Amino acid sequence: MRFIRLRPGSQLAAFAGASLIVAWAIIATAILLMDSIGSGNFREQAKRDQYTYENRLNELSRERDTRAQEAHDAQERFNSALAQISIMQSELLNSETRRREMETGIEVIQNTLRRTMKERDGARQKSATLKVEMARTTGNGDALVSDDSAGASTLDFLTDALADTALERDKVIVNAQDAILQAEEMSHQIRLMQDQNDQIFRQLEDAMSISVEPLDKMFRAAGLNTKTIIDTVKSGYSGQGGPLTPLSFSTRGEVPSADELRANRILNQMDRLNLYRIAAHKAPFALPVKNAFRHTSGFGSRWGRMHNGTDLAAPHGTPIHSTADGVVIHAGWQSGYGRLVKIKHAFGIETRYAHMSKIRVKKGQRVSRGDRIGDMGNTGRSTGTHLHYEVRVGGKAINPMIYIKAARDVF
Repeated sequence: MRFIRLRPGSQLAAFAGASLIVAWAIIATAILLMDSIGSGNFREQAKRDQYTYENRLNELSRERDTRAQEAHDAQERFNSALAQISIMQSELLNSETRRREMETGIEVIQNTLRRTMKERDGARQKSATLKVEMARTTGNGDALVSDDSAGASTLDFLTDALADTALERDKVIVNAQDAILQAEEMSHQIRLMQDQNDQIFRQLEDAMSISVEPLDKMFRAAGLNTKTIIDTVKSGYSGQGGPLTPLSFSTRGEVPSADELRANRILNQMDRLNLYRIAAHKAPFALPVKNAFRHTSGFGSRWGRMHNGTDLAAPHGTPIHSTADGVVIHAGWQSGYGRLVKIKHAFGIETRYAHMSKIRVKKGQRVSRGDRIGDMGNTGRSTGTHLHYEVRVGGKAINPMIYIKAARDVF
């Protein structure tokens, strides 16, 4: 039987080595256990955050549908009120024409009445003069007998003229009274139409407030200057004429009436609403994914690096849509992004759609909001099927949720 003899120094070294190995094993086990516990807590927190994001996005989707329905109802009310004001404008113009004709008729009747009264007074004066002459010649029998037939004829003529004058006067008075009654009735109708017109104006003003204010708020919430937006859109739509042309009820260069000024203010609001609706299609307020999806990562610092967009996960091949009108400036592979589409929009805005499995547009192609531009995939530097969506303004990346949240009360 063989034995191994170790000196005390060797035994001490062996014991120390074994102790170090055991200590290292204990420390490594503790580190692994703590890392496992920490990873579990991180996963639970990530799941809770994901659940919170999904609930918030579902709530935003419901609010968006509700606001879209309200906007549609407001547009219907606006169209109905616009039709009514068009009818009211036609009635006001007809009433104005009838009133002027009535004023002209009344003036003619008054002139005729004054002329008839002058003729009547002249006939009465002539009759009185003849009676005086007849009374003066009563003492001369021969002259009276010789002029008897002529005086009788003259008297009969004057009597008939006075009777005709009286009939004409009575007729003119009756016509004048009828004209006054018609004028009063027309004035009453004009007042009723003015009340109706005022009610229609109020409805239009309310409809404009309901329609314009949310859009104005949306652009401001997205950090866009509304004056710059309107000027930019106007520069591309500079035509004149049509329903937004200022109204003019007078053709004689008169000072505009209060109704005309009020109608023009409403038309200006309509013009602003129309420009806002055009601009809303040019800025990325829509969601790039219309199907059900999960919000897996947001904008900001992630694992020590800046995450310049937001990640939306859905099944492989899920359609991806353009979030605004624009022109495709890149459609192909780019390192890290995988298959990538870049779209240039108005107001210095650019959107990016990365990690696609398939691209359905070409460089230089013009797209509209909602057009399908590709399919969701897992290309490039990606850990799973999802869409990496970016919004850049002036080349600087900003949080895409700013635009999505700004539009939740409108679309």
